[in-house]
Parts: sequence; C-alpha cells; structure tokens
Amino acid sequence: MNSKEGEDQLKMRFQIELEFVQCLANPNYLNFLAQRGYLKDKVFNNYIKYLQYWKKPEYAKYLKYPMCLYFLELLQYEHFSREIASSQCAKFIDDQQLLHWQHYTRKRSQLLQQQETSQPAAAQQVVKQEKTM
Repeated sequence: MNSKEGEDQLKMRFQIELEFVQCLANPNYLNFLAQRGYLKDKVFNNYIKYLQYWKKPEYAKYLKYPMCLYFLELLQYEHFSREIASSQCAKFIDDQQLLHWQHYTRKRSQLLQQQETSQPAAAQQVVKQEKTM
C-alpha cells in the first residue's frame, strides 16, 4: 500500500466516523440501535468509547450537530441505553430537542437583529464624536 492509498483510507475512515457520530444526535436512531440490541453489545460499546475523541476541539469543529456529543457521552451509561429502547423516551427526547432548537433559533435571530440596529447607532455616535474633536 502506498501513502496515497493510506491517506485515502484515513479520509474515508474520518468521514464514516463523522457521519456515524452525527447520527447519534437523532434519538430515533438511538432507539433503533437499542431495540436491535446494539447497545448491549460489548464490541459496540467499545466502539462508542473509542469515538469519545470527537469531543476534542480539533475534531468537534467538524460536527454539524453538536448534540451528538451529549448522546455519545450518555451511551456509556447502562441506564440511558435501557431507557432509550423505549419509543416513548425517544419521542420525548426528540420533542425536547425540537423545542431547544426553536428557542435557540428564535433567540439567535433576536440577538442578530439587536446587533444590526445597534451598530448603525454606534457608528453615528462615533462620527459625531469625531466631528466635535
């Protein structure tokens, strides 16, 4: 194997692990894994432990769904693995995520609007101060 093939394999592995870790942000997918018995599998749990490196900033910056890191952590706990097998639990978490994103989006929009309206006023004050000098 030459270095080009090795580099390509590392890129592919990175992409696969990135995609899998981000799938963990979906409570319905976690429910699917739990109902199929994956969360009881020692090999799978070792893989979850291995994936903890995604919490490091140099890797986390590639994540589009940061909530996946929280679930990556929770999957290490047997109690969570048992509870997420319940469709009711997965639905509740899914609903809470949706509410969180709605609140976050609304709040972020408000903050951006405040910044846009306050910046021109601040710029005008600077211009007035410069004229008086």
